Amino acid sequence: MSNKIQFTPNPSIAAACIQPFHVMKILGEAKALEATGKPVIHMEIGEPDFASLPCVHQAASKAAEQGFTHYTPTMGLPALREKLADFYHNFYHAKVDACNIMITPGSSSALQVVLTALINPGDKVVLTDPAYPCNRQFVNLLHGELLAIPVSHETQYQLNLEQLKTHWQKGIKVVMVASPANPTGTIIEQPELMAMANFLAEKNAYFIVDEIYQGLVYDRPAESILANNALPDNVIVINSFSKFFGMTGWRLGWTVAPSHLIPILDRLGQNLFLAAPTPSQYGALQVLEKDALAELEVRRQTFEKRRNTLYNAMQKASFTLKTLPQGAFYLYWDISEYSQDSQAFCSELLNETGVAITPGKDFGDFNANTHVRLAYTTDETQLIKAVHLIKQFIDSKRNK
Repeated sequence: MSNKIQFTPNPSIAAACIQPFHVMKILGEAKALEATGKPVIHMEIGEPDFASLPCVHQAASKAAEQGFTHYTPTMGLPALREKLADFYHNFYHAKVDACNIMITPGSSSALQVVLTALINPGDKVVLTDPAYPCNRQFVNLLHGELLAIPVSHETQYQLNLEQLKTHWQKGIKVVMVASPANPTGTIIEQPELMAMANFLAEKNAYFIVDEIYQGLVYDRPAESILANNALPDNVIVINSFSKFFGMTGWRLGWTVAPSHLIPILDRLGQNLFLAAPTPSQYGALQVLEKDALAELEVRRQTFEKRRNTLYNAMQKASFTLKTLPQGAFYLYWDISEYSQDSQAFCSELLNETGVAITPGKDFGDFNANTHVRLAYTTDETQLIKAVHLIKQFIDSKRNK
């Protein structure tokens, strides 16, 4: 006879409200298919297919050999913060003080610590629909109130000042945008970003700008809102070493915040994560060197070629595309001609053709059932093959 005391699970309401990352379900199904021997073209995960640069590995290994494996200051290695300040000056022509930079364990931690510094229960947070899914979940965890503004191809799936004014209401504390954006790959022009920043400053609200994909911009130079000299003190930038720098598994990001927030972020970081991974920070010091940046530029050009290949192949297949991605490595596709259930569409496509893409449900509610995201994080041959298989899949459905 067991004497074990019966315990009734009682997790938090906040945790129960957190939604899963649907792309991970697709990834799991894709891996299961591959385990049976079926080839899969992975266009679901937002991760560069390139390995991190050898200089990163060498620097991290050298740091470990020299015993540099202890905690760094919570704000990050001083040398890395200085290096990032130099990077902003050289890459974006932006004047950023190293003391306004905080190094974090990935950009998700940067966003978490920033939102924790800003949001009280009930504060309203504006973001777009569609948007990166974790942004919503962080707001929910902090018991903020989400105000999702539907955006479409008519505004490049981006928020603008006119929409902000139209949807404005009392109690808005934070507005979040991304440029380039996930899942759409579209950008917000700098004058529009500044107009929104100034409007929000007048309203005493913060403006969080996600620049995680900013280095991956096509047909134009990369830009940062931080390059504007008249930037108000309500602007916070989130960035990462994952996308442009190709260091996804190293879990390293940063935020650039106004001076009045830095002591608060430092205090929160001490409690939430203590410090970012030390070997990763030493690796990042090398990825910001001139030679490494030249290699990353070659990779950026590769992504630009892939974007053009995918876009042109889809047009050749007579698929209607409403936007040309200007950055990142995603194409957001309206499939309303073929399906009203993007999740079922993605699942059937995967099982019948081996092409893995992401349903719009991951990114919000607005037209989510009629949109999918395609990541061009695989080589051009695979992209062309994927479009051919998608075309066959759709044609077979029409002929039934």
